[in-house]
Amino acid sequence: QVQLVESGGGLVQPEGSLRLSCAASGSMFSIYAMGWYRQVPGKQRELVATITSGGRTNYADSVKGRFTISRGNAKNTVYLQMNSLKAEDTAVYYCNAVRATMTATYDYWGPGTQVTVSS
Repeated sequence: QVQLVESGGGLVQPEGSLRLSCAASGSMFSIYAMGWYRQVPGKQRELVATITSGGRTNYADSVKGRFTISRGNAKNTVYLQMNSLKAEDTAVYYCNAVRATMTATYDYWGPGTQVTVSS
């Protein structure tokens, strides 16, 4: 099992910045990717950014050039630096970890942290 806890959300003005953190605990064996997703009421959860154990990153088109995902030195922490925030970035942000075995993949989720972009 993997436990994920997000922090760093809050209220920020448009064009402001926030840094989200996700701390993972438990068995990190075979965790090959971690990432951030977000969800607003009435819509599906959507990918924001992911990073593999090898450091390969992937971003949603809507955040490219504004958000940066990174991992801590201990590999059990993932960050999301969000710059030039827009109102449409308002959502609950969830940390995700993916475990891959020979026969299946498993998704783990944190409880989420609210990000509100408003003047």
